[in-house]
Amino acid sequence: MGSRSRFCLRESLMFEQMKGKVALVTGAASGIGRASALGFAKVGSRVIVADRDRKGGLETVDLIEQLGAEAVFEPVDVSNIDQVEALIAGIVARFGRLDYALNNAGAEAPQMPLHLSTEGDWDRCLAINLKGVWACMRAELRQMVGQPEGGVIVNTSSLGGLIAVPENCAYAAAKHGVIGLTKTAAVEYAQRSIRVNALCPGVTWTPMMQRLTAEAPDLLQKIMPPMGRAGTPEEMAGLVVFLCSPAASYINGQAIAVDGAALAV
Repeated sequence: MGSRSRFCLRESLMFEQMKGKVALVTGAASGIGRASALGFAKVGSRVIVADRDRKGGLETVDLIEQLGAEAVFEPVDVSNIDQVEALIAGIVARFGRLDYALNNAGAEAPQMPLHLSTEGDWDRCLAINLKGVWACMRAELRQMVGQPEGGVIVNTSSLGGLIAVPENCAYAAAKHGVIGLTKTAAVEYAQRSIRVNALCPGVTWTPMMQRLTAEAPDLLQKIMPPMGRAGTPEEMAGLVVFLCSPAASYINGQAIAVDGAALAV
């Protein structure tokens, strides 16, 4: 058997262990969330598609079902703690467990210098991008600590969680905060069979990026990484599924940039 064949065999066995597991993806109606939900489905996991956008969420469910996998849509506003608690309780009632969670729901904030930013914009951005991740993690961890096999959590931060984001102070603060939450939780639960990591996407062609570039047509060229193109949601999803797989069993507490070499400059 050649080396390529041996690699494919190991890869298939790695993902074989993810079949039948239960994966939650928030912000799964589009972009990285949708791609990740499809990624979990492709390895045989059962997927909870959670989002405020019912239409987009149901479209994601339909795409998963076309793959022959199982999925269910659950509406949720991650900034609402009661809705988050109900979401996790419903998952456990239906499936009896929660193995993987991608806390991906997020929102952009208006581009402006810090001295012109408003309390309303700050509160909204932090409520969704930081408080929402905390609320989801808290509910997810309560379930995972009671499971013999624990679980895996991936939080979507951003390249803006690792570097400055000029004229977007709220977004930078929230995404830096997600990394702090990730590292702290990873240490707290390291001996309870629970791993927590953060995905830090660079420039990625998502609906959010499309909106931002529509408002500022020259933005994309300004932030283009050395690879000379934006990443795709599927390229981000690949890391998400890998981090939840047994192949990543010793990766914990990391904030991993998928950025087309932007940080290498």
